Amino acid sequence: MEASIIKIGNSKGLRLSKHILEQYHITDKVELILEKDKIILKPIEQPRKGWEDAFKSMSKNEDDQLLIDDVLPDEDFDEWN
Repeated sequence: MEASIIKIGNSKGLRLSKHILEQYHITDKVELILEKDKIILKPIEQPRKGWEDAFKSMSKNEDDQLLIDDVLPDEDFDEWN
């Protein structure tokens, strides 16, 4: 695929079609990876995408229990006073 570099103010940029943006789920930003003879544009994914639904599912399945106690048996809270 060939694309033209266009003038954007005092800079230049690359215009991506709506189809490409949708196909690769590109919204506001991309990661720019510079390699020896390549420039790679990679969509930036939301790091916690889907967590809310996963937590709701865990709660519904009662799979949201603590794996370790909040307080360890040898903790001394008197030193915090």
